[in-house]
Amino acid sequence: MNQPVDPIRPTDDEGLRLAERLLRGARRGALGTLEPGGHPFVSLVSLATDVDGTPLILVSRLSHHTAHLSGDPRCSLLVGESGKGDPLAHPRLTLTCRAVPIERESERGLRARRRFLARQPKAALYVDFPDFGFFALEIERGSLNGGFGKAYRLERADLVLDLAGAEELLAVEESAVEHMNADHAGSAALYAEKLLGLPAGRWTITGIDPAGCDLASGERTGRLPFDGRVASAEGLRRALHDLAVRARTTGDGTVSND
Repeated sequence: MNQPVDPIRPTDDEGLRLAERLLRGARRGALGTLEPGGHPFVSLVSLATDVDGTPLILVSRLSHHTAHLSGDPRCSLLVGESGKGDPLAHPRLTLTCRAVPIERESERGLRARRRFLARQPKAALYVDFPDFGFFALEIERGSLNGGFGKAYRLERADLVLDLAGAEELLAVEESAVEHMNADHAGSAALYAEKLLGLPAGRWTITGIDPAGCDLASGERTGRLPFDGRVASAEGLRRALHDLAVRARTTGDGTVSND
C-alpha cells in the first residue's frame, strides 16, 4: 500500500522569504476572533508590523473584535497576495496569535503609533481618538501556503526576529528612517524599482529592522532583505549605502552589508 504523501514541505529559505514578504508587506488582513459563545468571528483590519515582525492592529473599543479580544485573546490572522486567475494559486499566510493590548504612552506604544502611521498614513485621522487603541498580535505559529503544492508549517522563531544584540539599531531606527526619506529620497525608489522590480512610484522607507527595510508607495509595499543581520548604526549605514550603489550599477537584486 502506498504511503500518503505529506503535503507539508520542509521549512526552507524560499518559504521563510515568502512568509517574511507576506507578513511585512501586508496592509490589511482578516482577523478571526472568538465570540463569548465560542463561535468564530472574522473581520477586516488594517495592519503594520513592529520591529520584530509582530503584527500591530489599531481598533476601536466599539468594535466586535475588540470586545472579543478583551474576553479571549486567542485569535488568527490571514494575510495574502491577490492577482489574476485562481485565488488559491496565490500565496497566503495564516497566523495563530494571542492579542496583547499596548499601553499608549509606553515605549512600545509610541513605536507602534509611529510604525503604524508610516504604513497607514490615513489612520492619522483617528489614531488618537480615546476609544482607539493598539493590540500586538503575538505570533505562536504559522501556516504558509505559497500556492498549489507549496505548504509549510512555521514556528514563532521562523516569523519573529530575535532582537537581542540589536539595541543600537533599534535606538537609531526612527532617525534613520527620517534621514533617508528627507535627505536620500531617491534611494527608496532605487531599492524598490531596481532591486525588487516594483513599479515606479513615490517610494519611502517605512521601517528598518535587523533583517531588512520596509518600503511603501501609496497602496504598494515592498520588503527588501539585507544580506545578513544588521545590528548597529554603522552596519546600517553600510548596508543602505551598498544597496544604493548596487541598485545604481547592476540592479541584480543582490544585497550586501559588507
